[in-house]
Amino acid sequence: MIDKLEFLLALAREQNFSKAAEQCGVTQPTFSAAIKQLEDTLGVMLVQRTSRFIGFTTEGEHVLDWARGIVADARAMRQDLQTLKKGLSGRLRIAAIPTALPMVSALTTPFRARHPNVKFTILSRTSIEILSMVENLEVDAGLTYIDNEPLGRMRTVPLYLEQYRLLTSESSPLGDRDQVTWAEVADIPLCLLTPDMQNRRIIDRLLGTSNGRAEPTLESNSMIVLFSHVRTGRWATVMPEKLADTLGLTDHLRAIPIVEPSAVHQIGLVVPPREPMTPLSTALVAEATQLAKVLTPQ
Repeated sequence: MIDKLEFLLALAREQNFSKAAEQCGVTQPTFSAAIKQLEDTLGVMLVQRTSRFIGFTTEGEHVLDWARGIVADARAMRQDLQTLKKGLSGRLRIAAIPTALPMVSALTTPFRARHPNVKFTILSRTSIEILSMVENLEVDAGLTYIDNEPLGRMRTVPLYLEQYRLLTSESSPLGDRDQVTWAEVADIPLCLLTPDMQNRRIIDRLLGTSNGRAEPTLESNSMIVLFSHVRTGRWATVMPEKLADTLGLTDHLRAIPIVEPSAVHQIGLVVPPREPMTPLSTALVAEATQLAKVLTPQ
C-alpha cells in the first residue's frame, strides 16, 4: 500500500504517467497497474484519464492528502529506526528562494559539523514552488518568505529580516547618496528578478507605493546574473542587504539603503507540520532556531 501511495505522489508531482513511472524506477505498465490496484483496493476512481493523465478525481484529491501523511510517517519511521542504529545520517533536501541562497551555508555548515554523516541537496526555486515541493515531500524543508503570501499548513522558524538596498556604481546618478527613496529608484533603469519571483513582486509593490513602476532593462531568475551585471558599473539593481554583503562589494560599488517607505520582510525555514517529525527535520529545526538567535539577536 505504501509503495502504491508513493506512486500516487509521484503522479501528483509529474502530472504524467510516463515521467512518474521513470521517477519511481518502474515501467509505465507496472506503474499504471499499481495505480489501478490502488483504486480497486479503495473502491474509488482516483485518476481522470483517457490515453493520458488529465487530473485527479475529487476522491483522488482526498486520497492524496492522506497519502502525504501516510508516506511522510512511513519515511519518518524508517529514518528514526536508522538513526537508532547508525546515528543521524541520510540526505537533507532544501529548496530556497534565490535571494536566500547565500544564507543556506549559515544553516548547513554548523549542521554538518554536528552531524557529519548527513549530506545535502540545495535547490533554487520560487516561493510557490517551494511550498508545493515541501507539501508533496519532494524536499524536506524550504527557505522562503514567511510573512508576505499565504503559507498554508506549514511549520515556520523565522530566521532574519530582509531589508533592501540599491546596488549601483558610485559614479551613477544616485551613487553618491547615503539613502534613496523608492520613487527615485523607480526613475532609473534596473535589472531585476523575473516576475515569477516573490522578491520581484515585493519590489513592484514598493515601487507602486511611490507611483513608480518597475521597467527593468534586464530580467533573470538568478541573483548572480544580476550581480555580475551590476559589477560592470553600468547597471543597478535592488538587492536584499544580507545578500549584497555576502556577494561582496567592490571599491566602486555601493549598497544604498532605500527608504520612504522603509520595508522589511521575514525570511524563515518552512517544514511540514507533521508530528513526529523525521530526525533530520527535527535536527534542522533545532539548527535554524539557534541560527535565528545569531541573525536576529534580541
